[in-house]
Amino acid sequence: MSAISDAPALAKRGSLRPIPMLIFGSRWLQLPLYVGLIIAQAVYVVLFLKELWHLFAHAFDFSEQQIMLAVLGLIDVVMISNLLVMVIVGGYETFVSRLNLQGHPDEPEWLSHVNASALKIKLAMAIIGISSIHLLRTFIEAGALSSGKANYTETGVMWQTIIHCVFILSAIGIAIVDKLSNDPIEGAKQQVAH
Repeated sequence: MSAISDAPALAKRGSLRPIPMLIFGSRWLQLPLYVGLIIAQAVYVVLFLKELWHLFAHAFDFSEQQIMLAVLGLIDVVMISNLLVMVIVGGYETFVSRLNLQGHPDEPEWLSHVNASALKIKLAMAIIGISSIHLLRTFIEAGALSSGKANYTETGVMWQTIIHCVFILSAIGIAIVDKLSNDPIEGAKQQVAH
């Protein structure tokens, strides 16, 4: 009898009043943003293929340093594409709607424990990786600073290094804040378990 009397209460909880329904439904406004990021990723695929063809076409003409710079450019494109995948999949799953990939053979391992906090840390680490590639390219090209043929100035190299260090400090700060905010939650879960 109680199951029958609970049915209308469950139905009422499942439906929202108009204003809460509008507010909750507004999350779907992010869908065009994620579709736009998918299009941006397609552009990165075209860029990758263009750079790969350029490397292949000049494989016998390029010096070892030029090949290394071209390969670093390819790695940079791949890392940015990985960042796009994390934002598209993780952001959609976290903020718009569940993808229901449980049990799918291609389900990303990181998606099972993604939330806004974990996504921020993953994004910060990806940005540091991308910044590291750019900084490495700058350092390789910095050897030409004295000849005047470099694409960078000494000041530009210094600022890139400072910005990279700020990215690292920011990621450490995000991780510390995340740990501090999760410690009380984990402690409460352990107390309930005991």
